[in-house]
Order: sequence, then structure tokens, then C-alpha cells
Amino acid sequence: MSFSSGSRALIVSVSRFYPDVELSARPGTARDTQKLHRALCSRGFSTRILNDPDAAEIHEAFKSDSEQAVDGCFVGVISSHGEEGLVFGADGRPVQLSKIYSYFGGPKMAAKNKLFLIQACRGHLLDDGVELETDSVGCEDSGLSECASVPPNTVVMYATAPGYGAFMNWTGSIFLQTFCTFLEDGGAELEVTHLLTRISHHIAHHFSARGGKLQGKKEMPCIISRLTTDFYPFIDSGKNKSFRLLATELLDRPYTIRKNSIS
Repeated sequence: MSFSSGSRALIVSVSRFYPDVELSARPGTARDTQKLHRALCSRGFSTRILNDPDAAEIHEAFKSDSEQAVDGCFVGVISSHGEEGLVFGADGRPVQLSKIYSYFGGPKMAAKNKLFLIQACRGHLLDDGVELETDSVGCEDSGLSECASVPPNTVVMYATAPGYGAFMNWTGSIFLQTFCTFLEDGGAELEVTHLLTRISHHIAHHFSARGGKLQGKKEMPCIISRLTTDFYPFIDSGKNKSFRLLATELLDRPYTIRKNSIS
């Protein structure tokens, strides 16, 4: 398969699992995919979508992309059920994220800037939103092998911290919907780590789950960066760059909260 040599994106979304797999359907995944596709295409990305692939197909898709030249940058998105260090294909088989990241350390992609967004649970804990003074989550917290597999010039953003669940409802996931909203409202002009930090702040301070045992639970995204330079993946040089980010307005905008479930 051949690809455009400009900036590329691959969106892998698992909404429904095989009948014999004891993993629940994920309502809202299609809305995430549609909004991501629109947001990325509007920023000049050649975007490919893979719906409900099995584990082998997920591996093959990312491996194939990693072997193709790109003039710009690469964005990879995975949305599925998961555990710490892995996500599940539609066949219920695990996909080790460390393996996915390692593909992009090869000769075609090692020097290129890369962003991965992972919408999946990383455990079964629920975040009560206790405020702590702490450093960012380090490799000792999220798994040495997974951190070591992240190649240079790469940033990975997870929907949630190690050990915790990630939220989704029928309108989509809190994480990916917020990401798209920030891109559409001017965040595309930010350096990527600044953009992701603002997204984390917004989710941490403005989202609370509703419904049963999830009432009041929080979500805190987690970022791993091995970038060596500033990275502006979403500035489209072919478009008028007259808009600017109104940071205070974005940070203070409240959510319309709906009943949530674990992703």
C-alpha cells in the first residue's frame, strides 16, 4: 500500500468485538472517529481509518505506516478497551503498545516527529480527583519497557494515568472529543506539548463523570515526551493563520456532562 508523502494520520477504532469476546461494545467510538477525521483533514493530514480491526490488523497497519516515507509528521490514534501497556483488537487479543511504538524507530520514521493518542483504560481504578503536588508520571510508573520503546522525536498522550479507567459515553470519549475541540478552536497553532498540557488541564478541572458508582469520578491524561525540538504538527502552511488561541476561554469552558461509562 502506498501513502501520500505529506503529514499522515492513522485512526484505529474498535467499537464492537467478536461475539465470543467478553468485551462490551463502546458507544461513541464512531463520533470520535468522525470528529478526529474532520479535525485532522482540515489541518492538511492524509487520514486513514481502520474500524474494528483484529490484533494482527492493528500491528500490520502501524508497521506498514512506519515503513513509508513522510515529509511532514505522523499522528497515530488508537481507541479500544485496554489494560496497562496494551489495547485489545476486535478479536479480544492484546496489542502491546511498546511494539507499536517500536515500529517507528526504523530508518523511515526515526527522525520524523510523531504523536500518538491512546484512548483506552490502563487499569480498573477510578480517580476521585484528590489534588496532589507531584511530578509528571515517569517511566517507573507507566512501565519501563513501554517508555523505552517510545522512539526519539515522539510524544504519546494517554487518556488516563497508569492503573486508571478512561471514560466514554454515547457522544464520544472525553479525551478525544476535547482534543478535537481544542484543534478546532485555535489550539492547532500551539506547540504540541503546550497543546496537550492545556487539554490535560481542561479535562482534569472541568470533567466529572455522572451515573451510579462513577458519579463524580475524574480523568487525568498522561503525557510521555521524547521530543528533541519544538513540534507544531497542526499548523497547515496552506491555510490562513489569522486565528489565535483564546487560552483562558478554552480552559474555563464547562462541559455539558452526560452519563458516562468506562472505555
